[in-house]
Amino acid sequence: MSILFGFITGLSLGLTGGGGAVFAVPLLVYGLEIPARQAVLISLVSVGTTALLGFLQKWRRGDAEVRTGLLFAAAGVLGAPLGSWLARQLPDSLLMLLFALLMTVIATVMWRKGSRSSGQAAVCIPLDQAVTTADYRQDGPGCQRDACGNLILNSRCARLLLLAGIIAGILSGMFGVGGGFIIVPALIVFSSMSMSRAVGTSLMVISLVSASGVISLLSAGQHLQWQTAALFVAGGLPGLTAGQTTARHLSASALQKVFAVAILLVALFVLVRNAAG
Repeated sequence: MSILFGFITGLSLGLTGGGGAVFAVPLLVYGLEIPARQAVLISLVSVGTTALLGFLQKWRRGDAEVRTGLLFAAAGVLGAPLGSWLARQLPDSLLMLLFALLMTVIATVMWRKGSRSSGQAAVCIPLDQAVTTADYRQDGPGCQRDACGNLILNSRCARLLLLAGIIAGILSGMFGVGGGFIIVPALIVFSSMSMSRAVGTSLMVISLVSASGVISLLSAGQHLQWQTAALFVAGGLPGLTAGQTTARHLSASALQKVFAVAILLVALFVLVRNAAG
């Protein structure tokens, strides 16, 4: 069962770059009956390892923005220990309820984003020739890209990405999610990154933020079930490959809608189980 659940987690990571741990924690808690706090640590280890390997594959194909990802990850690493501390202050039932509510919000945002019609492609103007604001596309609330798709990292854009990274880190520490289901929407909304590049960049951020969360939890005395984590990784690797292969045949809009539906279904399941409990 651990290998099967790991495969589902890896499949989701490969498809969306951020849905993996959304499945991992509920599967560990309700499928393997592992306590929520232990599930968070196992999720961070397995998802972080799988995400790192997935990022390396994406990076070799040039399908990730390392500079943007490192900025995001630096903020996330700072937020993860705070999230781990917050999680220790909450009962398991409340932790899972907050997890479900957060997933519902993210699913709604991603569905709306996927439903928007894509604009027409712009004529590419090299960055050093774009000297007026008319040469730029305003794609997010604070970040701009030139017509070639290069991110213009001004101070306002940097602040937005850092803030989103800190939030992703806090959520990673709290819920063991690696922050991916926050990172992908944030990269798309704030920096107007394509879904494919957001997935690759997100995998890099997830691996770094997850490592920070693991170190924080282990330092606090949390025990890790290494065997379960290893089995999750063993199942996650072929799942990751299958997810990335499938993603290449789907449009960005379809991927975002799949992501939204998957997160919403898991959120409803967690809410029902909490109500029944």
